[in-house]
Amino acid sequence: MSKGIAVVTGGTAGLGRAITRELADRGWDVAILARGQEGLEATAAEVRARGRRALAIPTDVADRYAVEAAADRVEDELGPIDLWVNDAMVGVFGEFLTTDPDDFERATAVNYFGFVNGTRAALSRMVPRDSGHVIQIGSALAHRGIPLQAAYCGSKHAVMGFTDSVTSELLHAKSNVAISTVDMPALNTIQFNWVKSQLPGHPQPVPPIYEPEVGAVAVADVADTPRRRTWVGEPTIGTILGNRVSTRALDWFLARTGYDGQQAPEKTEPMWANNLRAPVEGDHGARGIFSDRAWSASPATWAIGHRKTATAIGGAVGIAAATAVVALLKRR
Repeated sequence: MSKGIAVVTGGTAGLGRAITRELADRGWDVAILARGQEGLEATAAEVRARGRRALAIPTDVADRYAVEAAADRVEDELGPIDLWVNDAMVGVFGEFLTTDPDDFERATAVNYFGFVNGTRAALSRMVPRDSGHVIQIGSALAHRGIPLQAAYCGSKHAVMGFTDSVTSELLHAKSNVAISTVDMPALNTIQFNWVKSQLPGHPQPVPPIYEPEVGAVAVADVADTPRRRTWVGEPTIGTILGNRVSTRALDWFLARTGYDGQQAPEKTEPMWANNLRAPVEGDHGARGIFSDRAWSASPATWAIGHRKTATAIGGAVGIAAATAVVALLKRR
């Protein structure tokens, strides 16, 4: 029995590919929106191999008319959309002043307006039914910008503000439609092979790095049990809380470490053609070239899917600590 109909934008590669697989494994029928035809066909085949229905729709999420048309097709061919995951992204690596303005605007069109377009398409169908769930794939970088990724960081900050606004509107209307944000850590995805980069070294995610499946499990857990905001991985938690404590200290730290930390000189494989304006044809899967240093699990992420157990453990630890303190005080 199907859990429902899910749409995943950017679902053919990287985190989106891992999310599509995880949702299919959990019983969702999945529509995949992306640009590359070979990746679409391969991803749809994986969904069907898991016993679920799949629909692959070539879509540039920066084009709101294309997104609306895709949503119409999903509902015509699969049924009412229950879950919409906004994940599609592109990247430009380099300092702001040396980044081509057209490249900056294109990245913003995908990474911000792509989410706006997807959210509009989803909510315009879900709100009249008073049912459904939108998940925004966020980032630690939605809370703390880093050098060399101004377009991406700016877009993620914008998505956060946009989503807060829409959430308050849904609450005002007493709507049963849920909207969630899942903020990701650095992931070992293939984006670092096809970003448009000015860097002398091979781009890399800022360590520590997690495999994309860690993020995908968190997204599927939130799909099962909606919550407004989820921080995936200990580095995400540390970055967000650290920025709240001392933005100036992080400014200084990132100015010193943010350039070298986003390059991997030992990775000598040539970069692929960038996918900023056109897809890189082929089936590229989920994982990138950093599996030699990527983590496959996170205690914080495990807790998302095991909230009762995690709460019980936390409570037991708290009681044990309190008991120890009382015993120590009695000895004095």
